[in-house]
Amino acid sequence: MEKLDFFRTDLLDESEEMVRHRTASEKNRLKEEDGISFGESRLGRVVVTSVVVDAEGEKRIGKKKGSYITLTVPALTPGDTEGIDDLARVLIDKLEEMVAAIPTVKDGKILFIGLGNRDVTPDAVGPLTVDRLQSIVPEYYEEDGGEVFVYAPGVTIQTGLETADFVQALTDKIKPDLLIVIDALAARSSSRLCRTIQLTDTGIHPGSGVGNNRKEVSKEALGVPVIAIGIPTVVDGPVLIADAIDSMFGYIASKISEKDSPSSRLSVTPWLHSENKDADRSTLLPIFGDWASWPHEDRVQLFEEVLANHELRTFISPKEIDSWVSIYADTLSDSLSSWVANLKK
Repeated sequence: MEKLDFFRTDLLDESEEMVRHRTASEKNRLKEEDGISFGESRLGRVVVTSVVVDAEGEKRIGKKKGSYITLTVPALTPGDTEGIDDLARVLIDKLEEMVAAIPTVKDGKILFIGLGNRDVTPDAVGPLTVDRLQSIVPEYYEEDGGEVFVYAPGVTIQTGLETADFVQALTDKIKPDLLIVIDALAARSSSRLCRTIQLTDTGIHPGSGVGNNRKEVSKEALGVPVIAIGIPTVVDGPVLIADAIDSMFGYIASKISEKDSPSSRLSVTPWLHSENKDADRSTLLPIFGDWASWPHEDRVQLFEEVLANHELRTFISPKEIDSWVSIYADTLSDSLSSWVANLKK
């Protein structure tokens, strides 16, 4: 099967280069390679992945040079307020670290831009966040000019204009010391949906994760530092199919491994069991053939190829997306309000 780059994702640590370095030994080797500085840590329940890409690394992995920080709380649910609070605290800390290199921000102007379409729920995180941020604008407003500005420019299909052109016009008028962009992202793993925040100082290409590239919003394009904050809210349909099949294989392999255990014999409903991730999947080969041993990425590529020109080609969001978007709009606006207050005091 020809290897094609079908994977559309806005998360750096889901890029092809990062995916190939998932094991401990490969991660250690990645740390030693030129062009990329890679680190992982855990702060409470938050898994923090930090990647710094230089000019050489940009050529190697095709991602812009700069810093990328990914914050993830595995198995986060909409009702998990403790996990959301942990995520918010780490977000503020990492934003402070990233902004420390821009000394003019403390006494300068900050422009918040919420990218996306407020009428499409999975794409509404940006606009809804800046709606909530409007409440802090009066605190930093003066007759001769304010220090905090917020705006949601909508999307091209709503206005007929490129989003980046709106942002450029605002930047030229306001001349901010820092531009912070909030947007919804696309992921390549359903486990990342609404459980991850990515921060980067490289800016953003609106719509790139869903194959709808628009003009970039970045320091190179606008002439001011840009920090992008993104939440993955959609995943490509074929990825979800591959994830479901992988889970099915895991359950079947677990059931085969349990067939001689006493607990299995006492089970009233044979499929009521927990998946054993260490179950030997080679037992699936007589049932499903070599396909059972394929890497997850190869299965995704197969479905991408099959559905490339099919009407079933789609992007999918969690069933609780309304709750998730509201939660993140509140969380991001509260976190950014606290960050601004600490910065300006």
